[in-house]
Amino acid sequence: MGRWCTARRSAATGRVAVTAAVLAAVLATTAALPGATSLAPGLAAGSAGSAAGYDFADDAVRIAGARATAGAEPLAAGATYRSSLPRNGTLYYRLELDAASDAYVSVTAVPGADGEVTAVDGIRVSVQDAEGGSCSVQSATFGAARSPRPVTARGMREIDPAAHRCQDPGTYYVGVERTRPQDSPPDDWDLELTVATEPRPRETGATKAPEAWDSASPEPLAGEPERRPGGNGFAHATLVGQGVWRDDIRPGETLYYKVPVDWGRQVYATAELAGSADASGYATGALRLALHNPVRGEVDDAAKGYTGRTTTVGLAPLPPVAYPNRYATGQAGALRFAGDYYVVIHLAAQVADDFGQGPFALTLRLRLGGSAGTGPGYAGESRPKGLFEVSAQDRVAAPAGGGADDRLAMKAVAVGGIGTGSLLLLGLAVWTTTARRRPRP
Repeated sequence: MGRWCTARRSAATGRVAVTAAVLAAVLATTAALPGATSLAPGLAAGSAGSAAGYDFADDAVRIAGARATAGAEPLAAGATYRSSLPRNGTLYYRLELDAASDAYVSVTAVPGADGEVTAVDGIRVSVQDAEGGSCSVQSATFGAARSPRPVTARGMREIDPAAHRCQDPGTYYVGVERTRPQDSPPDDWDLELTVATEPRPRETGATKAPEAWDSASPEPLAGEPERRPGGNGFAHATLVGQGVWRDDIRPGETLYYKVPVDWGRQVYATAELAGSADASGYATGALRLALHNPVRGEVDDAAKGYTGRTTTVGLAPLPPVAYPNRYATGQAGALRFAGDYYVVIHLAAQVADDFGQGPFALTLRLRLGGSAGTGPGYAGESRPKGLFEVSAQDRVAAPAGGGADDRLAMKAVAVGGIGTGSLLLLGLAVWTTTARRRPRP
């Protein structure tokens, strides 16, 4: 499509011979330190490039959708694919599922930057069994702003003893189509598809969503924002934790941030768009903020118009992440597993009509509430592996906590979990690199 962004990465200096595990910890720790930029590829994908750009996963496999289920190509759990969606018709892809795992398919459609879209245009994703019985249907539309942007919808097959369909092992089909083809731009849309499976817990737990939780909205985090450029796609989302982050955004651009969220934690997020020198005009639903779960299913979104004055939009209070949330309806149902959640921010292309091309200063405030707990104890491995947990590296790079002292202390604890020998090597590596950066007397 010719709309790609260039990741902004700083190069590490010094040649330190350390083990791969220690080097990964150094990279992750350095990325999280105040004022530091990422040393590891993919942690801070830059927002430079075309306003409508989307960075697809580097390992995405090209696949063609079929016009009928009979010719559908298979999607493997744990893999990422790239395809394209024409204006008319439904494309099909095939799944082979067991009878013990929940399966999730996410589809992100990327329209061209120049096409005109309507509020109800977008994509519809469905999952059906071999007999054509419906397992799930979900749509994602562009909304009132009518701004071309990446839209993501998910399909799923859940194992539920009370259900009568979609419980057997065997072949299933994923269908992808546009929601309003008659009003949709004629060009093909690029697609990014991911497939994940979630094993059952070893022991049966609660079968009802928690009813009581802290629904009060805390004060947004204060303090000087730290610059952290957003990524231009799910696969290149910038890793952040609790804190105040800053970037620039242009009309039509979408920024992605990845936030590790443990069992029992709550996510609070607000996005603030700075005022314009020309404070006249109005753009409907200009600033959009959304939260997606580890399988890219949308949890919540909010949008607000822009008049050229400072504008803030925030997510509604959300319940803590818990396995039984899957038995709830609405937003809570998407907060069913721990892992990497995604904060997605879009600035409508129409903002440029009255306020120019920018860039506009953007501030993201993230707070993690609640207390970290343990998960359900899965009977097997997810695909991809570790999808529904917070990794040790993520704990180092993006710890939850309060002030800078708390964050540094948590980094020390997390690094300590690597092992005493590795910790000594890590200290030597950091000391050596720091010494080499000092000016010579």
